[in-house]
Amino acid sequence: QVQLVESGGGLVQAGGSLRLSCAASGLTFSRYAMGWFRQAPGKEREFVAAISGSARYTNYADSVKGRFTISRDNAGNTVYLQMNSLKPEDTGVYYCAADQGGVGESREHRYDYWGQGTQVTVSS
Repeated sequence: QVQLVESGGGLVQAGGSLRLSCAASGLTFSRYAMGWFRQAPGKEREFVAAISGSARYTNYADSVKGRFTISRDNAGNTVYLQMNSLKPEDTGVYYCAADQGGVGESREHRYDYWGQGTQVTVSS
């Protein structure tokens, strides 16, 4: 059974950093592009970043470009999101997702599996 488990969220002051992790199991990890999405209270879920199975391609939302970095460790079946220079508008639940055969898709309907999310709160 495929399982994605996010961790690393928490409360941080504006300008600070967090590193999110997503541990995957039950799938051939390197065959999946991995993405991060987030959802603020009362808002729709939005794309944050994605990385292809080989890590050759990455894709970022304009709002996080230059501040966030997505990476993956295929041997450890884990994808990461390093978040720097955090802003209050980055607050939300961050979700990890897996896209079989993808190369870094931003459209959430293309993703096959989703984690339960981890809360990130950035105070001003």
